[in-house]
Amino acid sequence: MDPDNPVVKLCVAGMQAEGEARLDDAHQLFLQAWAAQQNDFEACIAAHFLARHQNPAEMLRWNQVALQHAQASDDARVANFYPSLYLNLGWSHETIGNLAEASHYYTQATTKLNCLPTDDPYSDVVRRGVAAGQTRIAQAEQAQQA
Repeated sequence: MDPDNPVVKLCVAGMQAEGEARLDDAHQLFLQAWAAQQNDFEACIAAHFLARHQNPAEMLRWNQVALQHAQASDDARVANFYPSLYLNLGWSHETIGNLAEASHYYTQATTKLNCLPTDDPYSDVVRRGVAAGQTRIAQAEQAQQA
């Protein structure tokens, strides 16, 4: 991502605020990023981060918005977002109890993991998140069958 892009700068500042436990500030910075977006790629980024500070239903909606903008974008850089977008959609569906949809999106994330760099801390977080989500869904399905 372009570190000089205004949307990216706002999201980075939001992540820093989040890391400092200034969650209201983080949310406001992500809202500013959404207001600043000028194309589908930037909208994908802003919605992706804005979803982080929402109740479960709004989190799902913003994650869907992020995916819709990714799909509408003609920017090749969006490919790197798909694993995380699908991971977050899986988590959103899991959070509201829709395990079938959660499983679908975790599977989608798995098919896109090859888009991520191999030696990158962020990529490792996404890979672990997808694996953990799939494990939770499998355990929930086993519990339902028992």
